[in-house]
Amino acid sequence: MQKRWRISEPLSGEQIQQKENIVEHIKCPEMIAEMLIRKGLIDIEEIKKFFQPDLINMHDPFLYKDMKRATERIILAIEKKELITIYGDYDVDGTTSSALLYLGLKKIGASIDYYIPHRMIDGYGLSLSGVDILKENGTELIISVDCGINAIDEIEQINDLGMDIIVTDHHNPKEELPNAYAIINPKIKDCGYPYDMLAGVGVAYKLLVAVYSQLAINTDELIDKYIDLVALGTIADIVPLTDENRIIASLGLDRLVKKQNIGLNALIKLAGLSQKELNSADIVFGIAPRINAAGRMGSAMRAVELMVSVDEEESDELAQIIERENSLRQQIDQRTFQEACDIIEKKYKNMDETPIIVVSSDDWHPGVIGIVASKLVEKYYRPSIMITFKEGVGSGSGRSITGFNLFDALVSVEGYLETFGGHKYAAGLQILVEYVDLLENELKKYVKNHTTDDQFVPPLNIDTKLELFEINENLLEWLEKFAPFGPGNMRPTFLTENVTVVGFPYNVGKNHLKLKVIKDGCELDLIGFNLGDYLPFLKKGLNVDITYSLEFNIWQGRTSIQGKLKDLRISDQDKWDY
Repeated sequence: MQKRWRISEPLSGEQIQQKENIVEHIKCPEMIAEMLIRKGLIDIEEIKKFFQPDLINMHDPFLYKDMKRATERIILAIEKKELITIYGDYDVDGTTSSALLYLGLKKIGASIDYYIPHRMIDGYGLSLSGVDILKENGTELIISVDCGINAIDEIEQINDLGMDIIVTDHHNPKEELPNAYAIINPKIKDCGYPYDMLAGVGVAYKLLVAVYSQLAINTDELIDKYIDLVALGTIADIVPLTDENRIIASLGLDRLVKKQNIGLNALIKLAGLSQKELNSADIVFGIAPRINAAGRMGSAMRAVELMVSVDEEESDELAQIIERENSLRQQIDQRTFQEACDIIEKKYKNMDETPIIVVSSDDWHPGVIGIVASKLVEKYYRPSIMITFKEGVGSGSGRSITGFNLFDALVSVEGYLETFGGHKYAAGLQILVEYVDLLENELKKYVKNHTTDDQFVPPLNIDTKLELFEINENLLEWLEKFAPFGPGNMRPTFLTENVTVVGFPYNVGKNHLKLKVIKDGCELDLIGFNLGDYLPFLKKGLNVDITYSLEFNIWQGRTSIQGKLKDLRISDQDKWDY
């Protein structure tokens, strides 16, 4: 798919002086200083904090206006031996949150249980049936994690049944808030907390830290023991890896490398990742899909069981079940994606005149439509909603494109929806079958009124130009200091113009392009994932402009520098935006 190349503007005169100051003080390459300036990092002390994430820079959890009330209620429940049940969502964020609070509160003597709704039976978030089960089990205090902020009716039922609920969540709230005992959510207006991009597990973590602090228990041990779970949920939920999330991800990945959580260690082994230093990509593409598969194909309770397990044999058995579920999920994904593409090709004759994709079926598995919706966005670059029906009620999952707020779009059509919730770029919904066409028509109007034509061409943001002779191990080692990479802190993308194709490019794996380029006597090996369609247009000696990131490639014990190709163009054929 054609991309819109957008290269950052050159540094100003003042920024050039700042770059020289950074180089002088931290002894880094000029390119690294430029990257720091583009991130808004100019102060030397702030730069040192960025390169050395430390828990000392975390915010006080009691800045949340309801935090003291929440912790006092939890401590009272512990003292009175009341049954506390953690009610979590069924994705990685929700299951890691549940495991975190279960382990952390159990350690200080809480009578504790957890409950994860079944996707096929209960649907998303707090459910009336789930609430009844908790009451029957003797629960007196519920703590929701990664859900609950819009569960108005369900929380009224909880109150009517004589239970209390503390809501911890990070999803966007609607105008009316539920009547919960306490609400901990950084996205609520006037919540008092300075950072609003925590994942659900990050919010749950702040609650646990606050409880330990209130009880004067050393939180350093808590941080060291459970930060791997917090990092796993944070990275998997694709929240920006900035501020507190960067600290959590960095320290948690270090803990994951030590592999001291028996259950996660079993899963890491099955994913083939036990012999390497784990990075954020390993979480997103290796570990998270497997944990999500438990909730998509069966019961997410199994994922929590794995994370809280202290028995190696039990952990191995659970990990193997989850691995089988993930394999089944992949097969269903592929079939569903092909069916959705077939529907789209028949339904939408001109994609240029299609502002949003809405497709539905009676046969799709509700556990995979979110993944497939993401693939549709990747292929067609349109906001996409997939809906699967059961007995006239549709469960839908939507994904969006850069710069378009899908949650706000659903707010504008909530009259057609039974329920909905989510984020700017990902949302879930329920709808009656008779309203689907009306929903699509209204969403088309909304998208047209809230987008520009440029937004339907995927942007490729380029940080700066780079010459091949500037690439060396020292530069790569400095670039790695920016890790962990993810939203808000992506691996830098470079542009090199007028390089020459060396030898004969070829395809590997599933449509991945391999080629080598040269300029000024310096060569660079490149791999372009899913760029195999470019192969017929490439030949030895062709001059091209390339956009790419850089990383160390370790193969058979040998380390080399490799470029990960993002896009290429024949030199001088097209230019890019500034």
